[in-house]
Amino acid sequence: MLPPPLEKGGRGDLKTCQATMLTYNKRLKPLSRSLRSNMTDAERLLWSKIRRKQLKGFQFYRQKVIGNYIADFYCPELKLVIEVDGGQHYSAEGRENDRMRDAYMSGAGITVVRFSDRDVLKDLKAVLEEIWKKL
Repeated sequence: MLPPPLEKGGRGDLKTCQATMLTYNKRLKPLSRSLRSNMTDAERLLWSKIRRKQLKGFQFYRQKVIGNYIADFYCPELKLVIEVDGGQHYSAEGRENDRMRDAYMSGAGITVVRFSDRDVLKDLKAVLEEIWKKL
């Protein structure tokens, strides 16, 4: 039996890579691409601070399809999803959809952290500090 492959880590170390491919709905890929092209102001601002391994060397992807959902930002190494919620998330239907989505993510071993778009736009430093704690 072959040993697990080695993967270069984002911080200059080599580590064992246990490849676990997340299942995803292929029909959501076009929507995911569209969302990447049309990010909200809050998403764009947060993305400018977490892209290119700016936070402790961790790689994030934007508008990542996971199962039947599209996560705003996803770090596969930490199994961490960051969601930036707009007004539609605060209705009864939006809260229920988020609850089901979070339960799915949790079942897949993924931690979800949510921020309001208002928090991202008005207090980005506090949002980044909260994300930093999760890393």
